[in-house]
This record gives sequence, C-alpha cells and structure tokens, in this order.
Amino acid sequence: MAEAVRAVTWEAPEHHHIEKSSDWFWALGVLAIAGGGAAILFDNTLFGVLIILGAAVMMAVALREPDILPYAVTTRGVRVGNDLYPYSTLESFYIDDEHGLGPQLLVKSQHMLMPLIILPIPEEYVDEIDDLIGARLAEEHMEEPFAHKLMEFFGF
Repeated sequence: MAEAVRAVTWEAPEHHHIEKSSDWFWALGVLAIAGGGAAILFDNTLFGVLIILGAAVMMAVALREPDILPYAVTTRGVRVGNDLYPYSTLESFYIDDEHGLGPQLLVKSQHMLMPLIILPIPEEYVDEIDDLIGARLAEEHMEEPFAHKLMEFFGF
C-alpha cells in the first residue's frame, strides 16, 4: 500500500532583505566609477565596463523586494516555489536552528549548479520537518558557504 503524502508547508521571503541607505548606493557608485576608471586607464576597457555594469546590476538587485515563496517538505521531496527536489536527487540535510536570522534547513543536492539548498523555516515546524526529512535523508553537519555569509553581510 502506498504511503500517504504528508507535507509541512509554509511561506517566507526568498531571502532576508536589508533596506539600503542612499549612502550605500553612493559608496557603490563611487567605487564602481573609481574601479572602472582605473581599469580603463590601464588599457583594460572591457574590464572597466564590466565593473560599472556589475555595480548597476547590484544596485538593481538591492532595490528589489524579495518575493514571498511557498516552501514544503513532503514525503516526495523538498519544494521551493514551483521547483520540487525529489529525495532521489538529495544526499543529506542539516537544520541550523542557531542561525542569527532564524532556523534554516540546509539540503545537500546532487545538482552541480546548486549543491546546497538553503530554506528558512519557522521555529514551530523545526521538529516536524526534522522527523519528516530525517526518515528519508541522512543528517550531516553543514554550514552556510562563506560566499552566502559574505552576501548577507553586505545586505544581499
């Protein structure tokens, strides 16, 4: 007999948003113009243009409010928005309930482009999620990648 589909579902912002002041944007603009100008002075025009375009993209991303995404941990896999990651493509999990922004679920994936899936989870669902996913995946201590921590530090 097939197992009934159980699920823990919730909604949360896709990332923690920090409102940027006008000073942040001025500092980024000055650094981009200085870096781009220096690159152009050293006859590396393409790199100079890339620095300025990168800064413009960073400004656009910093202004955007995060979308509210539906998350779910089910008997079939982990769902983030409209994407389902079946347990057959996942290796292990870890629940970091001591993260400064609240508990989060870290799931190691076999996908080359997304080796670690990080989901914010509400505190009231930590035990239920642990029971549901723990029956299907091995628990392995994991930490947020340094690049992710660095982006949080800079407000992304």
